[in-house]
Amino acid sequence: MSAAIRILLVDDHPVVRSGIRAMLLGQPDFELVGEAATGEDGVTEAVRLRPDVVLMDLRLGPGIHGSEATRRIVAGDGAPRVLVLTTFDTDADILAAIEAGATGYLLKDAPSEELHAAIRSAASGASALAPSVASRLLGRVRAPEGTLSPRELEVLGHVAEGLSNRQISKRMFLSETTVKTHLVRIYAKLGVDSRTAAVAVATRRGLIRPS
Repeated sequence: MSAAIRILLVDDHPVVRSGIRAMLLGQPDFELVGEAATGEDGVTEAVRLRPDVVLMDLRLGPGIHGSEATRRIVAGDGAPRVLVLTTFDTDADILAAIEAGATGYLLKDAPSEELHAAIRSAASGASALAPSVASRLLGRVRAPEGTLSPRELEVLGHVAEGLSNRQISKRMFLSETTVKTHLVRIYAKLGVDSRTAAVAVATRRGLIRPS
């Protein structure tokens, strides 16, 4: 018999962790070797426990975001595969996670069979994407001229938070001119002429999370 797939679970909600833990029970090829409630602890535990697969939430409360935790985890030697397990399927979240190095992206409302299959796919090095996520990525490939780039999505996310151009430039280490250039392109792609309209359209299309 081959060795069990060693799994590390990173999620800040105890109830959610309990539910996921229950979904993993009864699978003879799974071994839950550890849990973490923050991105920082997830990175530390990934180094200490050396799991095969990390189930990573994106929004982890105070501290680093799940995408940043993913980036740090996959950068190490002999790094595990990271399977994002979240409630968010916006373009901004998906692209940030995939760019960070996540092997797969699954939503928390996925049935247990889909989660089991995704974990096994991730452990084998194959990608595992929720159908809605795969559709979004395919849509970006088919119509790239009308889609926002990861950097544009990041800028728009900060706009949705209420940040000014100057604040965005400091947050992203960009000049204010570059921020304005990104906004001009965002407006053109979304067919709008204001910050408020851009946020409204992007939220309605599922490009960014509601503020």
